[in-house]
Amino acid sequence: KGWIFTTQEKPSYETKKMIQCFEDVGIKCYYVHPNHVDIYISKEDRKSVLVDNEYTQIPDFVIPRVGSSTTYYQKAVFRHLERMGVTFINNSNSIDSVKDKLYTMQILASHSIPHPKTMLVRSPVDASYVEKRVGFPIVVQSLSGKHGKGVYLAEDKRNFVQLMDMMEQFNERFNIILQEFVKDSYGKDVRVIVVGGKVIGAMKRESVDGDFRANITRGGEAEPVEVDEQMEYLALESTKLLDLDIGGVDLLYDNGGYKICEINSSPGFLGMEKYTEIRVAEQIVNYVKYKIGYNENNRDEEKFWRVCRVIFES
Repeated sequence: KGWIFTTQEKPSYETKKMIQCFEDVGIKCYYVHPNHVDIYISKEDRKSVLVDNEYTQIPDFVIPRVGSSTTYYQKAVFRHLERMGVTFINNSNSIDSVKDKLYTMQILASHSIPHPKTMLVRSPVDASYVEKRVGFPIVVQSLSGKHGKGVYLAEDKRNFVQLMDMMEQFNERFNIILQEFVKDSYGKDVRVIVVGGKVIGAMKRESVDGDFRANITRGGEAEPVEVDEQMEYLALESTKLLDLDIGGVDLLYDNGGYKICEINSSPGFLGMEKYTEIRVAEQIVNYVKYKIGYNENNRDEEKFWRVCRVIFES
């Protein structure tokens, strides 16, 4: 069986779709809130995991759908299960790396992967230094975020200074990322989905209200695009460097080519399935089956031996 870790009160489209696809091939899959999992260090690994205060059979695999909101406690749960031999798609280290947007860019830069100029700044911010190193307009964003939230466009130096002044009123010790504004990609980008080291599809996303962000979750539209050589290279190389089984790679248009905007460890795929013929959930299920060595033709035989083992152990 498998678990899908999610912090949402109600399962998302992606979670429900994967659970259904797993059920179609005979795999039981449940959504579990990681905060409802209690762990303690014990020699008896079978009794070191509880869900809602009850001991439980540990799953064969876990798909975390927590992403950038992953807390220390949740990561500790992930690591504990990994130590017990549970297959994670994606693993805790890769989730942690992608959660930190600055660290992601550092990894990409060290391997000459094209990306916007990026700065980490703290309060108080020297606007003149920012203007010299990156320039305006400039994208201001939090260290972690999703769905385009926590991302703002400062049109000029004056607008930037006003934004920094306002932020200082709420938190004098803030840390933020400043990123080069890529004008060729204003209001549009490309989302590429990678599963198991393969690009399974891509779509062009475009804002419909004049906003510089193209996220579908905030009202953007999309259309399928053919994956070209550079698009495929950037998506595969970046997810490989970050050790992701599943990744959503967002590309910015730049002078006839692309730059990587960001990478997601738990990408939404409602838009991909809505605007293209790609069935992402099915692709993920097929990859999980391969990863855990599952053969649905042997389901009855496996069930028989599981029953025998239970009887023997009791």
